This record gives sequence, structure tokens and C-alpha cells, in this order.
Amino acid sequence: MKKRPTITDVAQAAGVSLMTVSRVVNDKPGVGEETRQRIRRLIEEMGYRPNEIARGLATRQTATVAIVVPDITNPFFAQIACGAEAVAFEKGYHLFLLNTAENTDREIAALDSLQQKEIDGVLLCSPRLPIDDLETTISQFAAVTLFNRELQNPLPNVAQININDALGAQLAVQHFVARGRRRLALIAGPVTSTSGQRRIDGYRAGLRAAGLIFEPQAMEHCQPVTEGGRMATAQLLARRPKTDAILAFNDLVAVGAIQACEDAGRRVPDDIAVIGFDDIPLARIVRPHLTTLHIDLEEVGRLAMSKILEIIQQPDAPAHATHWIDPQLVIRDSA
Repeated sequence: MKKRPTITDVAQAAGVSLMTVSRVVNDKPGVGEETRQRIRRLIEEMGYRPNEIARGLATRQTATVAIVVPDITNPFFAQIACGAEAVAFEKGYHLFLLNTAENTDREIAALDSLQQKEIDGVLLCSPRLPIDDLETTISQFAAVTLFNRELQNPLPNVAQININDALGAQLAVQHFVARGRRRLALIAGPVTSTSGQRRIDGYRAGLRAAGLIFEPQAMEHCQPVTEGGRMATAQLLARRPKTDAILAFNDLVAVGAIQACEDAGRRVPDDIAVIGFDDIPLARIVRPHLTTLHIDLEEVGRLAMSKILEIIQQPDAPAHATHWIDPQLVIRDSA
């Protein structure tokens, strides 16, 4: 049987990016007319059909749900997947996972491949697609739970779950200040991270409430992994050696920050206090034990899967309200 062409095949044939093809398929601006017509000709010639299966999902259920995550090696997403799988198993559904490796092109390809498959729903975690493209794409699926990204326009087939990142960052700043810290710094996540931006907003709000001034040189962006945290913290300490507190984007970044502090001869927490975010199992193992913002990630996964099943069972229900999850500060040894 001849393999059905994918968006990747079209992009390669046209010599353009996956995002460009996605914009043409979804009739979005940002593509020159000559390129748009060339891509449309290739789509017709190759027989690419992005939405054929998705249109039939409402009446042809398969008891299969996909979960799309940016990094399956990150315990944050692994725990969410575990919670989602538990509910899927309880309800007689199969769950399969796609890992996009923190790459937008892979994310586009993953969502495109899902539109070619017979699935009942998608759990989409922390997507990086531009919001207009994201809304157009997920509207094609029968049931979606969108985690850690806010839509501009509510969709009846989409439930949204978000972490109150701003609150978490404010709690961290309050704790630092209560412990006498005044030269705070932030190791933020990727520039494209929606949750990262919310944490920056909360961090700045916390500084204002404490009468402290936000200093641009006291913030570094990094990839949300341990090595990213180590490198970003080393750069920050070289530039601002009197820093006495660091809020990290997540626990993995916090571990890297602690390593960089030790490399610079700074003791944690005596010289520098460090707070992470997420409370993954590693936070209770690393030394010093990590003070962090706790989120019940398996419960997030359970809730996300339950919302998908609700939409499957009640496809004509009105748009779902966004569910916000408040993190809780867990005080251990690092701050």
C-alpha cells in the first residue's frame, strides 16, 4: 500500500519549512503568493489530505488517545503521562506518546501525523506553535486537552489546564525576602515558553511587592535541563557575583544552578539560596534537598485525560472553562 504523504513530505518537496506549509494548509498569512501557489499545487499533486481522518472522528471512535510532550526525558512530563495513562487504563482507552524534543518542526509533524490516524483525542503539553496556528490545528481534532498554553479563543472541543506560574514565582520571592535575601536573580526557561513568561511576570510582581527593583542583568534564559541551568547560572554569577538568591525555571535547572554555585565556590544555601519549580522526585534526592514549588503532576495527567473523555462523551457541550492549578511552596534545605 502506498504511504499517505505527510506535511513533512510536502515541505521537503517544496523546499520550505513545516511552518510555511502549515500556514498554507490553514490559510494563514505570512507566506508569499508565489510560494503559496507552489505549495498548493504540490499538495494537490501529492494527494496530501490533512483533515480527512479528523473529520470522521466524531462518529468513529477507536478508544485511542495520543499525548504529545516536548521532552519525555523530563520527569515533569513523564509524571503527567503516568497520570493520564492511569485514567486511560481505568476507562478502557489506549494511550500512545509522541515526543517532539523541544522542536517546533517536530511538533508540527507530530500533530500532522495524528490527523492521519484514527484517534479519539489528544493531550497536548506545552506546545510551541504560534497561537493562531495552534488554534487552527487543534480545532481539527474531536477532543483535546491543552496543558500549559492559553488560547485566545475558547474552542468547544478543547479543555485547558494551566499552572498558576505567576503565583508560584511570587511565593518564591516572598520566601527569599523573608529569609533576608535582597539580591535576587532568575534563571528563566526558553524565551518561547508561555509558562516561563508567566513566571517572569510573577517574579517581577514579587519584587515590586517587596520594594525591590528588577534588574535585566539578573536574569538569564536557558533550555529547561540541568546543563542549561548550570551554564546560565555560571554566566549570571560571572556578571553579578553578589547574587544571594536564585529562582530557577524548574527543578532540573535548579540542580544545574546548584552545581554552578559550587563550581564558583558559593555555598547553597549559606551564600546563595536556590528555589526550583515542579517538585519532581529528584528534588528530594539532590543535596541540599531542593526547596521548590510543588505541583501534583500525576493528578494533572489524570485531570487532563478525564477532560478529554468528557468531551468525547459530550461533544456538543459548551466551551470548557480553563482549570488553573496553584503551586505550593515546599521548604527544604536549599532556601
